Amino acid sequence: MDNLSSIDLNLLVAFDAIMAERSVTRAGARIGRTQPAMSAALARLRQVFNDELFVRSSSGLQPTPRALDLAEPIGKSLRHAQEALAFSGVFDPRSSSVSFRLGLSEHPAFVLLPKLLAAIGRVAPDVTVEVKGFVARERAVEMLDAGEVDAAVGVPVSSSPRILSRPLFEESFVSILRADHPAAAKRLDLETFVGLKHLLVSPEGDRYGHVDRKLGELGLRRHLGLTLPQMYAAPAVVAETDLVATLMRGVIDALDNLQRLSIHPPPIELQPVLFALSWHRRNDSHVGQQWFRELIQSVAADRNSAKD
Repeated sequence: MDNLSSIDLNLLVAFDAIMAERSVTRAGARIGRTQPAMSAALARLRQVFNDELFVRSSSGLQPTPRALDLAEPIGKSLRHAQEALAFSGVFDPRSSSVSFRLGLSEHPAFVLLPKLLAAIGRVAPDVTVEVKGFVARERAVEMLDAGEVDAAVGVPVSSSPRILSRPLFEESFVSILRADHPAAAKRLDLETFVGLKHLLVSPEGDRYGHVDRKLGELGLRRHLGLTLPQMYAAPAVVAETDLVATLMRGVIDALDNLQRLSIHPPPIELQPVLFALSWHRRNDSHVGQQWFRELIQSVAADRNSAKD
């Protein structure tokens, strides 16, 4: 298929119904068409996509690999078209069945997503959320530019006028050792800190982080014993080793069992990490997305209040 002019939207509706029902007859009943009309639509679909799309089996029609590739983009496009046709300039979360797409880095996924989904469940029971993860802030900008996500939560992503943002919360740092570490019984001073082997959390694979920059200003270096891309795996590693890790406080607060860890203020001054909500300017006035962003901000504000 070269372009949209070669296909009727009704064929996509038929495709989506057959994919859901795996039966021409049931698909016709689903969208109010006769069995012959659905058979004709399937024949036309096979011609347009140059593929069988669905083949008969003992359990009904089975989609081909090509049909499976088409299912998600066609279904999503039809839902978006239906939402656009129904758009009235008013968003009622109680009756909406819209699906929001949210980009999340690892930490906000742990500390905000559970509360956000609980809040949506209370006020918008049919609203769903599709989460896309990202590590590098540049990837968040790419997803916002491409319309892959409606909003993103992570470290501030861009100073570009096309990407809007608002701060959500800050995270300070703590240093952790296993509870029975020889250095855990006393204050963690700078000399002891530098003399230990360190665990560095680096989602992007760097071997240089906030701690290294601050130590460098003091003319000091630390010895890395392990670099790890997943920050939420770090406490379990520390609890079984002689490593020290300096992590965002929220990572530790999210743990159920702290008995295996000893928590200390870092012996160096580290600036808190800011997490922000970002979205593309073209979505700024969309009433549904405004509601979604306000809900995210409300959940973050409740978390901030609980920490104070």
